[in-house]
Amino acid sequence: MGKTIFISGAGTGLGRGAAIGLASKGHRVIAATELTSQKTDLLREANDLELDIEVIKVDITNPLDLEQIEKYDFDVFVANAAINERGPLGEVPMDRFRALFEVNVFATLETVQIAARKMVEKGSGKIVFMSSISGILASPYGGPYAATKHAIEAIAHTLQLELQGFGVKVATINPGDFKTGFNDRAAEELWKWYDEEKNFTRKEDIKKAEEGLKNQFDPEDMIAKMVEIIPADHHKFRTAYPQQTEKQMKQEEQKWWEMDI
Repeated sequence: MGKTIFISGAGTGLGRGAAIGLASKGHRVIAATELTSQKTDLLREANDLELDIEVIKVDITNPLDLEQIEKYDFDVFVANAAINERGPLGEVPMDRFRALFEVNVFATLETVQIAARKMVEKGSGKIVFMSSISGILASPYGGPYAATKHAIEAIAHTLQLELQGFGVKVATINPGDFKTGFNDRAAEELWKWYDEEKNFTRKEDIKKAEEGLKNQFDPEDMIAKMVEIIPADHHKFRTAYPQQTEKQMKQEEQKWWEMDI
């Protein structure tokens, strides 16, 4: 039986792939894109594939756009919209750090509050947070994004405890590094403000850390995993993917308990 699934940030990357994948499995998908140009593009692809996807423009930081969410009834809400930017936490300009929290944490929670109210009223539903490997792990120069995703983990854990008495499920999906362009764009942003003359972080250290971007996974596998988990009635609270990402998260978490400074 098909579900009605609302996905934010469906204009690009994993969110877009999941919207198309879920619709092709017979679910009713409401795909929210940040920009009108993304909406046009996704509608064109949906028409080409003969898929029934309702595409709406929702910039989650825009209060007028948020009102759009109120109009829909859905079984599953996928909080997927996010932005990413790299930079050393000791030096990242605060306006850039704040901008990440504005989208990835504050605006995300605001959309989830709208979904939660609707689901509590119905007595059923599921909220899925697109978290990340960065929700548990932190790595040099990935701090701004990791900080927002650590916050998302805390929000998801808390909501899971608070909403279960209302019949509402909460879960996270934690992808590893997938080649959607999201991580590469984040790396480019750093060079807009970084200045070797002024910043103490060594350029070669940043460049070395960026080499990890060469080994990103194929997003198709992740999209297939999302299409499986998002509509499912029963699964683990946290879905980390691929398997090596789950293993890495568990090992790394353990390390911090044993680490001396």
